[in-house]
Amino acid sequence: MTSGSIDLRSDTVTRPAPGMVAAMSAADVGDDVYGEDPAANALEERVAGLLGHEAGLFTVTGSLANVLGVRAWVAPGQELLCEARAHVVRAELGAHAALHGVTTRTWSHPRGRADREAIRELMSPGAGPYLVSTAAIGVENTHNFAGGTVHPVADMAALRDLVQGTGIRLHLDGARLWNAQVATGVSAREYAEHFDTVSVCLSKGLGAPIGSVLVGPADVIAEARQWRKRLGGGWRQAGVLAAAGWYALDHRVDRLADDHTNARLIADLIHEAAGSVVDPESVETNIVLLHVGRQAERFVARARAQGVLVASVAPGVVRLITHLDVSAADARKAGETLAAVARDAGA
Repeated sequence: MTSGSIDLRSDTVTRPAPGMVAAMSAADVGDDVYGEDPAANALEERVAGLLGHEAGLFTVTGSLANVLGVRAWVAPGQELLCEARAHVVRAELGAHAALHGVTTRTWSHPRGRADREAIRELMSPGAGPYLVSTAAIGVENTHNFAGGTVHPVADMAALRDLVQGTGIRLHLDGARLWNAQVATGVSAREYAEHFDTVSVCLSKGLGAPIGSVLVGPADVIAEARQWRKRLGGGWRQAGVLAAAGWYALDHRVDRLADDHTNARLIADLIHEAAGSVVDPESVETNIVLLHVGRQAERFVARARAQGVLVASVAPGVVRLITHLDVSAADARKAGETLAAVARDAGA
């Protein structure tokens, strides 16, 4: 991060606070490949319990957790259905296809939501020897590239009803599921109970330096543990990092509300200066999308020159994400800066 800048590129750019570092230093550790790291084992059990699933697996990234979760249900040559901007098809470098022969088909929704009727039309379980069979459906909650959209829990229940009896499995990319919980008051467990596997992140929003947890049935997680090792993701004294995740769950969930407030403040300030760039009512959590026409890269460069780091995530779309290292004062300063950039650019 540039010295003195306000970094809104992602909520993964945070630094461990002294309390988290102390917890990491005091962690009771062992060799996790042998299943002998007490802190890692405890974290996996805790997250599985929080989400109402049998077992958990601590992974280095959310992408790895998703790769393992999807692989559990989708055999080579079968398909995963997901929304067109979902992280699993846009931001995991084609890993599901490259590593496990998974194909994908997508539906589109302006807010990234699970469109039940579109999914019904796409679903093709047991498609026979000449067509691709649908094995699983992936949902991302909150939806990153749709601007932090929260899926209503009723939609998740309806999706579960839709696949009942078809053999199709459901995987939840819950990288920012804690944000959905704080934004709605619906517990992460209530969301997670509708899915066969769930991944949740400890670094996005919660401020741990690394790590996600995949939860699901005990036998599925046992097999995922083998695949984690096969893919080079086995680690040794993982408890040092698991302790950071434990600390994050203890101290960093409820404060996500501050990030949501700060994101809305930034959106309001930009809207006042350039109304077409952002609709503040679309900001449900900690992600703001700015629609700047053909000027995305130029907008990003101008903002950087004035000390605010944001990211271009699609043609004409700039994303900013608030997090625990962005104070209310930082958010106001960033909002005023970005508003001026938008106004001067005529966006």
